[in-house]
Amino acid sequence: MINYDAGDYDVIVVGAGHAGCEAALASARKGKRTLLLTMHLDAIAMMPCNPSIGGTGKGHLVREVDALGGEMGRAIDRTYLQIKTLNTSKGAAVQSLRAQADKRRYHEYMKRVIERQENLYLRQEEAVSIITEDGVLRGIEVQTGGIYTCRSAVLCTGTYLKGKIIIGEATRESGPNGLCAATRLSSSLRDCGFSLMRLKTGTPSRVNKRSIDFSKLTVQYGDEGGSMFSFEDFDDEFVNEPCYLGYTNEKTHEVIRANLHRSPLFSGQIEGVGPRYCPSIEDKIVRFADKQRHQLFVEPEGASTDEVYIQGMSSSLPEDVQQAFMRTIEGFENCEVTRAAYAIEYDAVEPTQVESTLQTKIVRGLFTAGQINGTSGYEEAAAQGIVAGINAAQYADGGEMLVLGRADAYIGVLIDDIVTKGTSEPYRIMTSRVEYRLTLRQDNVDERLTPLGYRFGLIGEERYRKFLEKMRSIEEETERLRSVRVRADDFNALFEGRDVEPVRGSMSLYDLLKRPHVSYADLAPLDPTRPEMDPNAAFTVQTRIKYENYIEKQKAQIERFLKLENRLIPEGIDYDSIKNLRLEARQKLGSMRPANIGQASRISGVSPADINVLLIELAKQNKAR
Repeated sequence: MINYDAGDYDVIVVGAGHAGCEAALASARKGKRTLLLTMHLDAIAMMPCNPSIGGTGKGHLVREVDALGGEMGRAIDRTYLQIKTLNTSKGAAVQSLRAQADKRRYHEYMKRVIERQENLYLRQEEAVSIITEDGVLRGIEVQTGGIYTCRSAVLCTGTYLKGKIIIGEATRESGPNGLCAATRLSSSLRDCGFSLMRLKTGTPSRVNKRSIDFSKLTVQYGDEGGSMFSFEDFDDEFVNEPCYLGYTNEKTHEVIRANLHRSPLFSGQIEGVGPRYCPSIEDKIVRFADKQRHQLFVEPEGASTDEVYIQGMSSSLPEDVQQAFMRTIEGFENCEVTRAAYAIEYDAVEPTQVESTLQTKIVRGLFTAGQINGTSGYEEAAAQGIVAGINAAQYADGGEMLVLGRADAYIGVLIDDIVTKGTSEPYRIMTSRVEYRLTLRQDNVDERLTPLGYRFGLIGEERYRKFLEKMRSIEEETERLRSVRVRADDFNALFEGRDVEPVRGSMSLYDLLKRPHVSYADLAPLDPTRPEMDPNAAFTVQTRIKYENYIEKQKAQIERFLKLENRLIPEGIDYDSIKNLRLEARQKLGSMRPANIGQASRISGVSPADINVLLIELAKQNKAR
């Protein structure tokens, strides 16, 4: 094949899934001439698995992407079918938004945004080779022989790298949803020196909703007029399409157990490691043999289709077995499966070969984001995509790159986890992974990250002005609540008969709001001078006051944590020359090259004693200098 010069760009993004869309838009909005390559224009921002955005922990990521100036929050706000806040019975730290998406409209929205974005050029091409010179990226070669040169590139390949679809005994090379796999790029990455791993994910069957008896299922609606993902104002008609809850039963389990010998998961046919927190139905039956039933959710795929998604029923069993066990479920006795469930295996890069900026350690100027880094989920992909896009654009100019830490954002936890600890399975964010979740709530995301989005050029002047006004209103209202006092008789009369302890003497609204079972809204009858406030801002005021003591304790923990994060390790340090450092620690530190003491302490195989040795060595080097 004859190669030819296909054009020159500042940044090239390979792949137009949720990571690629955010990376390309961020780069282009920063003024960089950006090329977005995708194997399928009809698969831009595709949802091959669950037709939803957000969820526990994941909702935080979407809001953080929005606060940095990304598109995912705006896209789902305009294309959702229902939206709700999860964990409302729990504390503010673990509450997260989740929206059911109209997947076709979501794709169409994102494609239109990309097509209309200045500085962004969209091409349907398969990237087949990474072009480097002395360890520095020079360009990308595509299947037709074209060579696109660039200063930096972001690989967002999703599950396409050597993808293989598995349904029972039937297998084929394929990307998600039966689209073509990327068969050559893996070899190029290996030639560059990258270590790859084989991962696996899967998706449930789709069913024609006209074949389901919904009278046997429990209806599940979203919130009425609930919160939205984006911090930008958007007025539209509120939508609340229902989902439905059902259950497997012993007959379902009997069919599955009788056919486990035909399961690729247990026969050894599947080589890739699947996500522990999203197991297939056959895996659930084996691992939780004592459970008499498992939940399933019937979720609409869109307003223009009768296909529904059966969450909780991922499988790689043969089609005939899938049909048999589905029809044992109450309400599904006559169900018509339109698309069979399948498992998909794909290649991913060992993420410890990637820096906190998402630039690879092996090829300078090459960044990776999304499932190529071993993560799972649209939200995790978008979160990495916007960081990689910002940094690829910054690298092209030689500018300062964005690094989010564990105390800054859920995105920071996600990136730090994969680049310092690696992963042996598709990684997903969870609130339990986040040490400082009380200060990293979804209601204060704009407070934490909008200034960064503005600084890096993705938040415009008008939005930033509104943000500053909101922050000022929160501060003013917090101080006003300190100054307004309420008589005990008035408070006790208002809350008579409720589970609220009476007070003695007058108290400020600030102190009353700290009491259990008392909300900001509850105090309105006692507060005639209350100003009109944005509901999200009011929630932040309430949360700041209620959790004040806990937040202060967490801030102190963060200060101690940052002392280690700010102890930088020289790039060229020779770990083999450090006496008293264990052999395993030398090997791990030498291969992963942590940027600071905090990162070093989180590497598996590096003990607290090793960290003390390293701190002593750094002190010696500083004294010598």
